[in-house]
Amino acid sequence: MGALEPLRMDMGAVLGSFSGKRVLVTGHTGFKGSWLSFLLREAGADVMGYGLAPRPGPSHFEMLGLASSIRHVVADIRDPGAVEGALQEFQPEYVFHLAAQALVGPSYENPLETIQVNVLGSAHLLDAIRRCESVRSLVYITSDKCYENVEWVWGYRETDRLGGHDPYSASKAAAEIVFSAYARSFYAARTSLGAASTRAGNVIGGGDWAPDRIVPDCIRAIESGQAIRLRNPRATRPWQHVLEPLSGYLMLAALLRERPREYGGAWNFGPSAQQARTVHDVATAIIRHVGRGSVEFAGAGTGQHEATLLQLNCDKAHQLLGWHPRWSVDQTLEATARWYAQVLGGARAEDLTRSQIHDYFPELR
Repeated sequence: MGALEPLRMDMGAVLGSFSGKRVLVTGHTGFKGSWLSFLLREAGADVMGYGLAPRPGPSHFEMLGLASSIRHVVADIRDPGAVEGALQEFQPEYVFHLAAQALVGPSYENPLETIQVNVLGSAHLLDAIRRCESVRSLVYITSDKCYENVEWVWGYRETDRLGGHDPYSASKAAAEIVFSAYARSFYAARTSLGAASTRAGNVIGGGDWAPDRIVPDCIRAIESGQAIRLRNPRATRPWQHVLEPLSGYLMLAALLRERPREYGGAWNFGPSAQQARTVHDVATAIIRHVGRGSVEFAGAGTGQHEATLLQLNCDKAHQLLGWHPRWSVDQTLEATARWYAQVLGGARAEDLTRSQIHDYFPELR
C-alpha cells in the first residue's frame, strides 16, 4: 500500500453512495447475502441477487420477502453463460461476491463440489467482470479460513501464507490466488475498476439456519427440548455480528469506487482478540438470552480436523479505512439470541432485521 493517505468516509456517506446505484450480490439467498441485500435495499440501491434457490427449511431470504423486492435471479455460479448473461443484462456498478459452498463439513463429504463452486465458480464471475465495463467496484468475499492456520496466538495479517487443511479452507485459499491473478493480469489495465478481496472472522446473527454451525445448532436444540451438544467446546473464535463485516464491505466498496488503485488487495474484518470467545461461551450466552436450554459435551466428535484457535489482525482496515466494529461480543450475542427468540415467538423477521440494521446504522434513520 505504500504511504497511502487515507480517504476517510463516514458511514452516512458510505451508505449514501449506493442510493440509486445498480448493485449485484452473488449468493443473495444465503445468510450473509440476504442481510447484505436487505441492507442495500434499505440504503436505496437497485439490487440484483444471483444465486441458488434457498435450501429447504427456514430461510432468512424468504422471511424477508426479498424475492419480490429485489431482482431475484436463480442460477448457479458454476454456469459461466448464466453469470455472463446476468452481468451484461444488469450492467452493475458494484459487485459483492458471496456465492459459495460455505461449510467445512460438506467439503469433506463432497470436496469436488466445494472446489467447483468456490474456485471455478468464482473464476467465472471474475472473467465475466473482465468483459463488463459498467463494474467500477468489486468486493470479493472469501474467508478467514483461507490462511494456513498454524494455531498461533496472534492474528493473521493479509500478507500471511494462504493454505488449508480441509477442502473448504483450501478452496478459499485457491479462490484468493485466482482473484490475485485476475487483479494483476486483467483488472490492472482498467483504471476505473477497483477490486479487493476480504476475509472475515466467524459471523453470527439472526436468520442463519445452516447445519453444523454453533448458533443455529443451539436454536434447533433449544426448540426441540434437547441439550446443546458441543463436540469442541474449547474452540475459540472471533465472533462478530453479521453487520460488522458487511459494514466493512460497504465502506471498502465505496472507497474502491473513489480510489480504485489505492484500495485494492486483501482486507481483514474482525473483532479484537479481547472479543474472542469459546464455543461453550457462545452456547451458554444463547441459553441465557433465550431463557432456556442446557449444554452437554458430545465427546470425540467427527474425527475431522478442526482448528481450535483462529484470529485476524485488522490493523490495515482500522488505519486505512477507518473501520472499527461497533458492537461488542456481548451485544452481538444478545442481538442474535433476541432475533431468534422473537421470531420463534411470532414476530416478523423482516421487522426485526430492519430494526437491528437501524440500530447498527443510525445513519439510515
